[in-house]
Amino acid sequence: MQGSRTQREMARQGIVSEEMAACARHEHVEAEVIRKGVEDGTIVVVRNNRHTAIAPLAIGKGLRTKINTNIGTSKDRVDLALELEKVRISIAAGTDTIMDLSTGGDLGAIRRAVIGASTVAVGTVPIYQAAVAAVRAGKAIVEMTADDLFRAIEENGEDGVDFVTVHCGVTRRSVECIEKQGRLLGIVSRGGSILAHWMDCNGRENPLYEQYDRLLQIAKEYDMVLSLGDGLRPGCLADATDRGQVEELILLGELTRRARERGVQVMIEGPGHVPIKDIQANVRMEKSLCNGAPFYVLGPLPTDIAPGYDHITAAIGGAIAGWAGADYLCYVTPSEHLRLPTLDDVREGVIASKIAAHIADIAKGIPGAIERDHRMARARKEFDWEAQIDASLDPVRSRAWLEKSTSAKEEGCTMCGDLCAVRLGKKRMRVGVTAGPNGPDARHPERMEVRKR
Repeated sequence: MQGSRTQREMARQGIVSEEMAACARHEHVEAEVIRKGVEDGTIVVVRNNRHTAIAPLAIGKGLRTKINTNIGTSKDRVDLALELEKVRISIAAGTDTIMDLSTGGDLGAIRRAVIGASTVAVGTVPIYQAAVAAVRAGKAIVEMTADDLFRAIEENGEDGVDFVTVHCGVTRRSVECIEKQGRLLGIVSRGGSILAHWMDCNGRENPLYEQYDRLLQIAKEYDMVLSLGDGLRPGCLADATDRGQVEELILLGELTRRARERGVQVMIEGPGHVPIKDIQANVRMEKSLCNGAPFYVLGPLPTDIAPGYDHITAAIGGAIAGWAGADYLCYVTPSEHLRLPTLDDVREGVIASKIAAHIADIAKGIPGAIERDHRMARARKEFDWEAQIDASLDPVRSRAWLEKSTSAKEEGCTMCGDLCAVRLGKKRMRVGVTAGPNGPDARHPERMEVRKR
């Protein structure tokens, strides 16, 4: 923390902060790239000014595509040890951030424990805390006050939360757009649904929109990145890119401008369930309406019918979104739409998102991305199993599966055996091509004679 200035304020003053310099080293880019991106709003540097135990993280244009892991308790399952193990597994598997979405147990204690255990940036959705507190006080969720909500946001900042999802674009007008058009699945965001219900019952505007300057002041105090949530994201393909979703995105573009003017960093959350043909258009629309702000997408999922395999669905959509310009992928586990994820689900989700992010980075031409694939190709050519494991996105699984192979110490794997194409190719290069009747030596009889002798 350099004085009381935010990363954006320093960037606008031409200052390369310690955090920007650290991010530049990690991303293998010049520090000025990070500073200029923060100044333009196309890059955010994520780290609460009270959370100095972690390295800062840069998300945005021209940088490696980042991934996030969601964890959290529910009313029916409160196990802090399990959630902390999810943190450990996620970080070991290569996640860039953790989001604590807990709704069960002592939410403050859980949040602080997650922050304490995590070596990466932590995000939250503070409206969950405000809603749960209202219910525990014997009130209905709609009796939650604006002060309750802003108090929760303030507490998250004080605890060191690095970024918060806030559904500022769920307004009476944007909800009305959905109602007039009609949706198959309605509002599927928990935060969006809570706020829509609150506005309906209280006959008032969303306090996060109505008192946006109050939110900006809190974010500025802790230099928390505001992740402007897609509370009206489509929950199925039939609802994708409808008027409600677009109206919300237009509002978020205006709120992005206001945040930047106040020195607050912003990124935008996006869909959701989107047909594959519309993913690129959704990314381009966000970049246009929100003036290049980093785009954080859930998936997206290009089909609705793969419960149990939605980590694969999301990886397909995420790779395309990343290629189109999305900067940050929220993981999806195999248990999405079915149940709380297990430890294995969490790990599978992280790896699937890492695959998608890497594919996107190759397509975007991120420096160093494809070199890893080249290392893998060279290692396969040489049957260098250790080098293959080292180059893989999941070395743990690669090693475990290789060790089960009967030919783990030999040339070739159990799939092809003596018919291994790579081995036959190498043999051909050593013998057939060099000395065969049609090889280069055939044009030089003296060489063939020397080889015979």
